[in-house]
Amino acid sequence: MKIFIIDAFTCKSFSGNPAAVCPLEKMLPDEKLQAIAREMNLSETAFFVPQDVGFHLRWFTPLKEVDLCGHATLATAHILWQEKLLADDQAAIFSTLSGTLSAKKQQDWIELQFPRGEIQELPSPNADILQALGINDLIYMGSYRPNRYLIEVPQADLVRTLNPNFSRLLELGADRIMVTAKGDQAPYDFVSRYFAPGAGINEDPVTGSAHCYLTPYWSKKIGKDSLIAYQASMRGGELRLKLTNENVLIRGQAVTIFKGELLYS
Repeated sequence: MKIFIIDAFTCKSFSGNPAAVCPLEKMLPDEKLQAIAREMNLSETAFFVPQDVGFHLRWFTPLKEVDLCGHATLATAHILWQEKLLADDQAAIFSTLSGTLSAKKQQDWIELQFPRGEIQELPSPNADILQALGINDLIYMGSYRPNRYLIEVPQADLVRTLNPNFSRLLELGADRIMVTAKGDQAPYDFVSRYFAPGAGINEDPVTGSAHCYLTPYWSKKIGKDSLIAYQASMRGGELRLKLTNENVLIRGQAVTIFKGELLYS
């Protein structure tokens, strides 16, 4: 089995978010897919097989399958064009647990068309979760699914310096959390970090799917539909975003850092 590792949402090796990508002739049993993802031990391993139209795409963390992943989708699209499985002017169409997703190549950038998500304000902030994150100053706390949160804090430096208590977050059932603030350095409109202890990922370096929610949130606050974001993890990554009526268009770059063959029995 061929396997690639791609750094997504970056133009430089060893930054952005690494994803493993495995092209398959047919989809393997779930337990085999999960075992491979656990062996890769990256935030996501993507598996794809060709279909009559496009490709069937699945994403696995070391712990579980997920229903939406931005950086591994971008990495998969990058491999489709790099390996000449698609011509540069052909769109990549993916059948996924989140429905049909698409990607297109735009010179050195890849544009993903992802679903637009909305945040619901909580009746009151969850003080225990805020304490586990180390957040004392709060502007907003909302939820987009049970146990999944968006939190805005007053300064970008607060986002950069967070040191969450992940074992406590797991105890509280806080599955996935995005913490964000208005950008304080050009050209970034906002910064964020993303924690997913419930998926087996304490911190995801750059999270495309989180921007399905962050983009509408900041678009409404800032008053513009095109934004540039920076995910302020240790590796860091840049995303260029555009909000439409139904979708979020997410642009990023990608770099292949490894190509090999996976041997297994």
